[in-house]
Amino acid sequence: MSYPSINLSGAVVAITGGAQGIGRATAELFIKRGATVAIGDLDHALATKTAQEIRAHAWPLDVSDAAAYEGFVAAVTAELGPIDVLVNNAGLMPNGGFLDLSPATDRLQFDVNVFGVINGMRAVLPSMLERSRGHVVNVASLAGKFPVPGLAVYNATKFAVVGLTAATRLEYAGSGVSITAVLPSAVDTALASGLDMRPIPKVQPGDIARAIVDSVANRKAEIAVPSYVGGLANVAAITPEPVLNTVRRLVKGDRALKGDTPERMAYRKRLEEQAGK
Repeated sequence: MSYPSINLSGAVVAITGGAQGIGRATAELFIKRGATVAIGDLDHALATKTAQEIRAHAWPLDVSDAAAYEGFVAAVTAELGPIDVLVNNAGLMPNGGFLDLSPATDRLQFDVNVFGVINGMRAVLPSMLERSRGHVVNVASLAGKFPVPGLAVYNATKFAVVGLTAATRLEYAGSGVSITAVLPSAVDTALASGLDMRPIPKVQPGDIARAIVDSVANRKAEIAVPSYVGGLANVAAITPEPVLNTVRRLVKGDRALKGDTPERMAYRKRLEEQAGK
């Protein structure tokens, strides 16, 4: 499938969760390539500070609120022009046993990780389709292909994003609008703070940023970071369960159940407070 090219010099790029981590690294790289970048983040103060430092534009954004997302897109379009590239990056990842996490935290994961992506796509696709040009990147996870004990609901949200991306990509094939899923392994940001995810490799935000920016040119359906983990996830999917369970035991694949470091507990506490609002 071929798509109309998007020249990043002067392109308008919107990035959610753009104040730090993957979002900030992605914004910086797009700006280096000549794009005009709008970052939306729940932490407006931090987003404003980041925007000042990297020469981006910042807006407050709760991706779980469809009306707020529509308002964000409208504001960006009014000030900077139609959005050429949307990066749905905002997400959260509480860990713990399935029965140990509260229903409110479960719902928050779906509201941000799944409906945040849906809200963004609904907000930008009509304009992109009308112009027959545009690109959406949904930052999913290797956890959208490979189940991890201690991340059951997070797994569910990322499996949903992978499926959503694949289905909508097919639905809009031939429209000029492309939709890509980027699947990082564990990323060295607050999202995975205090978690020992070995043997899953930890990658840096800059690695994900390069994959996201490069997707504007290659328009691949799925991009795993690092690239080999996608193949490993596919092999795991067809490996007999007894064999896979043996491998999991050998590598202590249940570490996410035991992520109780002070750093991790502080992260979970912040999410529980957010879920309780």
